[in-house]
Amino acid sequence: MLGSIGFTELLFIFLIVVVLFGASRIPEIGRGLGSGIQNFKAAMKGGSTEDKGTSSESDTTTAH
Repeated sequence: MLGSIGFTELLFIFLIVVVLFGASRIPEIGRGLGSGIQNFKAAMKGGSTEDKGTSSESDTTTAH
């Protein structure tokens, strides 16, 4: 069912995301998603990325 999603559909979904969240929020959403995936993988392996100091959440500030 999801194998039939083409470039046009993905572009349309991306445009909807831009309209809903705004272009300035997309990098923040991507960072959060990437961090979540990284933490999930580390938890599945039994480690933690926060112990290694790779978390960048304390480095980023939001001035919104």
